[in-house]
Amino acid sequence: MAGQGSGGNVIAAICNFFIPGLGQLVQGRILAAIIFFVLVWTNYALAATGILFFMAVFGFIFQVWSIIDAAKYRG
Repeated sequence: MAGQGSGGNVIAAICNFFIPGLGQLVQGRILAAIIFFVLVWTNYALAATGILFFMAVFGFIFQVWSIIDAAKYRG
């Protein structure tokens, strides 16, 4: 990947839109991919219980963070 704004980073950001952490995995950053995936889906799972519905906000924040992280990555 050439750096911020490169085609690879754009594709990684789009991947993160659908599955959080997938963009980091595409970039070869396995640990970051696992962390973002677990953070986002744990918050969404807690929100799905109905009792902790406000956790969806944190899940959304972590998902947006993963998209921005993939888009701004410099290899």
